[in-house]
Amino acid sequence: MKSKFIITSFLFFTFACFSFILSQTASNTDKKEYTIENCVNEFNPANTEETKVGYQYWFADKNFAEGKTVKLSVVAPHSATHPPHKHTEDEFFFILQGTAEFYLDGRTKNVGPMTSLYCPSEVEHAIKNVGDSELKYLVIKKYLKK
Repeated sequence: MKSKFIITSFLFFTFACFSFILSQTASNTDKKEYTIENCVNEFNPANTEETKVGYQYWFADKNFAEGKTVKLSVVAPHSATHPPHKHTEDEFFFILQGTAEFYLDGRTKNVGPMTSLYCPSEVEHAIKNVGDSELKYLVIKKYLKK
């Protein structure tokens, strides 16, 4: 029952984030064809990319749907992928597993699974693993065209 709640919550959150991102996007001028084959991406460990503190897996990279992305980040205990930073794109984090310290504009808060975090554009932010097990979270954002 608990796993059904987690999956339902995850799907709802992902849908809400994509709806938000889509509402911020101008009309679709790209005529890319989307099919059941390229719209379903099941996690495959062989396609992960190593990082200094874990790995990442792109469910949707910025070339797939006009810059809209979904990435799984996995971070080793007591580690961070990078220091606080800011960028022009806003983004969401969704904690799947572990304990994260979320830094936003000079303040921090520790959070656990089933928590969403929002990083507005041009606001300094970071996320790090403050637990004793892996931290797994989704990063959902839309890259701006250059």
